[in-house]
Order: sequence, then C-alpha cells, then structure tokens
Amino acid sequence: MKIRDIALVGVLSATITAGKLALSILPNVEIVTILFIVYTIVFGIRKTLMVSIVFSTMEIFIYGFSTWFIAYYFIWPLLIFLTNAVKDKIKTEYGFAFIGGIFGLSFGLFFAIFESFFYGMFYGISYWIKGIPFDIVHGVSNFIIILILYKPLLNVLEKYYNRGLR
Repeated sequence: MKIRDIALVGVLSATITAGKLALSILPNVEIVTILFIVYTIVFGIRKTLMVSIVFSTMEIFIYGFSTWFIAYYFIWPLLIFLTNAVKDKIKTEYGFAFIGGIFGLSFGLFFAIFESFFYGMFYGISYWIKGIPFDIVHGVSNFIIILILYKPLLNVLEKYYNRGLR
C-alpha cells in the first residue's frame, strides 16, 4: 500500500465513524451503510474492507468490548462483498436502496446469529424479536438515505478520486 492509500483508509474510516456518531441520537438511523456501498463502488473492495476493519475497531474503542464487536467484523464485509458482486449490474440508486433496506431489516438477525453462539439459541431468537421495531427503522431509513444521498456522494467521490487520488 502507498502512503496515500493508508491516509485515504484513515480519512474514510473517520468519516464513517463521525457520521455514525453524529446520527447516534436517532436509533438505527445511520449513514454507515450508504458510505460502505459508495466506497466499495468508488475505491474498490480492498480499500473498503480495510476501512471496515478500522471502523469496527474504532467502534470497540468508543462503545466498549463485548460480543457485538465480532459481528461487526463479519457484517460490514458482507455488505461490501454484496455491493461488489452487484455493482456492475445495478446502475440506479433504487437497486442500492433496496439492498440497503434489506440489509437494515436483516441487521438484527445477523446480530442474533452471533449472539446465539455466546448465549444460546433462545437468547438469539428473543434478541432478534425484541429488535424487530429497530430493524424496521433501520431498513426504512437506509432505503430513504440511499435514495437521497447515493448519486451526490457517488458523483463527489468519483470526481475527486479520479482527479488524482488513484
């Protein structure tokens, strides 16, 4: 990796972390999903995976060490791999909004699976059921945020990245 790539990963990670913190007052409304989608399209899978590792690690420093952090190291790369797999097939914000919405709706289920490994299947099921209202908010807000911000973010990042950051 070049020094500018390391700096880029740091800036992108800081942007995701700051964006999540700024919206943390609103439960399950976040820009992490849209940023990972756009970063994957613009910067590629390798750099975006590194961003997800740095972001997930920063989350541990901010929120503390618990079982949830393991899920972060799997869930965000899952979104990145999914985005990378469909980025050439989906050309509009609606397709990515659909992916972001489904991802948000499924977020609690992903966590419930990881929690089941530590606390048992019944805990995981109750964890998921208890969180369904939050997952609905998460999915709907992801869908709306991606519809609104996808094109502007993509245009700005592609413009500046193509200008000399490669």
